[in-house]
Amino acid sequence: MNLPFDGVRQRYTCPRCPKLTPASEEEDEHRHETDSHPKLTARPCDPVGNFLPPYSPPPPLSSLNGQAPNSWEPFESRTEFDFAHFHFVELQSSAREITTALDLWAAAVLKYGGDIPWKNADELYASIDSIQHGDAPWKVVRLRYRGPLPAGTPPKWMTETYELCTRNVRTVLHNQLATADFKDKFNYTPYRQYNAQRKRFFEPDVRSLLTALQDTIAQDDSTHGSTFIPYIAGSDKTTVSVATGHQEYHPVYGSPGNLTGVARRAHGNGILPIAFLPIAKTSKRQRKTIAFQKFVRQMYHACLARVFEPLKAGMTTPEVVRCPDGHFRRVIYGLGPYIADYPEQVWLSCIVQGWCPKCDAPPNNLDVPGTRRLRSHPKTDFLITCFDPGTLWDDFGIRNDLVVPFTHDFPRAEIYELLSPDLLHQIIKGTFKDHLVEWVMQYLHGTHGEARALEIIADIDHRIAAVPSFPGLRRFPDGRDFQQWTGDDSKALMKVYLSAIAGHVPSEMVKCISAFLDFCYLVRRNALTSDTLDEIDAALARFHTHRDIFIATGVRVSISLPRQHSMVHYRPSIILFGSPNGLCSSITESKHITLGAKPYLRGSQIWYFAQYLRIICALFGPHLRGLQI
Repeated sequence: MNLPFDGVRQRYTCPRCPKLTPASEEEDEHRHETDSHPKLTARPCDPVGNFLPPYSPPPPLSSLNGQAPNSWEPFESRTEFDFAHFHFVELQSSAREITTALDLWAAAVLKYGGDIPWKNADELYASIDSIQHGDAPWKVVRLRYRGPLPAGTPPKWMTETYELCTRNVRTVLHNQLATADFKDKFNYTPYRQYNAQRKRFFEPDVRSLLTALQDTIAQDDSTHGSTFIPYIAGSDKTTVSVATGHQEYHPVYGSPGNLTGVARRAHGNGILPIAFLPIAKTSKRQRKTIAFQKFVRQMYHACLARVFEPLKAGMTTPEVVRCPDGHFRRVIYGLGPYIADYPEQVWLSCIVQGWCPKCDAPPNNLDVPGTRRLRSHPKTDFLITCFDPGTLWDDFGIRNDLVVPFTHDFPRAEIYELLSPDLLHQIIKGTFKDHLVEWVMQYLHGTHGEARALEIIADIDHRIAAVPSFPGLRRFPDGRDFQQWTGDDSKALMKVYLSAIAGHVPSEMVKCISAFLDFCYLVRRNALTSDTLDEIDAALARFHTHRDIFIATGVRVSISLPRQHSMVHYRPSIILFGSPNGLCSSITESKHITLGAKPYLRGSQIWYFAQYLRIICALFGPHLRGLQI
């Protein structure tokens, strides 16, 4: 996939490498070239958008409001701030424990005539709630069903009020862009990077995101000198606590795409929650009705459109924003990659379960060559006008409720293209754990019988346990524990699985899993070259050839699975977005713990959302502070 890019070439040496003699400079694999975009040059400007002369220093922070900022506001000193942070964030002390600590502090300073800032835990909580730095308050938007009501008593879901908890995504993004900690982890200009042999690098920084899109933006003269900010989003419905009644929430996260993959995976402010989507619940019978399914999808896309609406104006007209290096720049936004697992991708792309969200390959033979045509908004609109809902469902995988993706009305946004590769759910937990490992188990039981299969599984388990310094992996997948495995468990098993099953399964099956592991470890690299893409294609071709062994042995009747089919889209996605390692759903899932389970357990453990939001606002940094219900 070759995209037009009329760039400016620069040449330099990696600063981490030792200096070389002139004779060996051309052979240094760390020497590389970059092609920078000639129009989107990220020139610094003043607060009103006038470009500054080259090498101008950034304005001081005090110039924003005419006075020096108080770093500890609303606290009077660092001691007060550290006390609040230590007890509320690190120790997660209860109100009784905080009050006890305050009493001890008061007793220590009383003999010197001193005083303490708070008398009890409630006063400390009030100070935490008053923090306004980086304020992006949460607001509640209430929604209701407005369609026709049936005769008699309507279902409960038709009369309920649903709440979308959201914050101004533009304000959150500005706060992230102004974070000085990202100064050396932020790429201002889009560029392509090559080694000495002109082999292109694809790193997890989304710096060459949608090059053709950037050329389209640059056609407008008002965007010249600006910075393109692709906004990465991700969502995933999850359960907070199974023990207390399957309390669910549906968070949406956001991150500027110019951040490096390291910054985004650092469990900090590189990726932040921007909304909690409403979850409509009803009876099992009502869930199957067309009216309910259409309503929940309409509400889902209407909520996402509402969440990203503040960015819409900045997608066509540049805005002046302060950047991590302290300079102001004119920026133009774009909806960047969207991180989601397959069930979420089905909802985002408005397709039928079992179809591919990126192409219209038939679900009964997803990997058949030569029949994949990429989806797009214009194509979907055309099909909707030409065919009845039944034909759309059966022949094109488009749902008959005719709900369009939320990106339909946003400039330069194609949800089918923006769905990012998902290493965790498509490759590691999907194809490897749920498919290949499970199929091997089925082969052993089907070929050798129950008793002999258990003996073989015990031997495989022994081989795994015999690996020196092997991480604490649960026992081999033969029951309930297997279903509770994490992504780290699956990654650990991948390292030793091939040698553990060798001799117990046909060689063709070993070759199949070997080809898959080659593909997996190639796409999981932090940096890939164009040669690596060729190796990925070769490994995928071997995998498709050898996986027929599972059909030949009777384990499968056919192999047409969306998660495995997604592997054919990895090469074009890498060219668009860089290494998948910077866009994996493990990034958003890591936030579920700190922004889901922990705040829930710290509260009253009833689903009182205002209390929940107040806790995460106070607990996780200045960009989460502020609450307006």
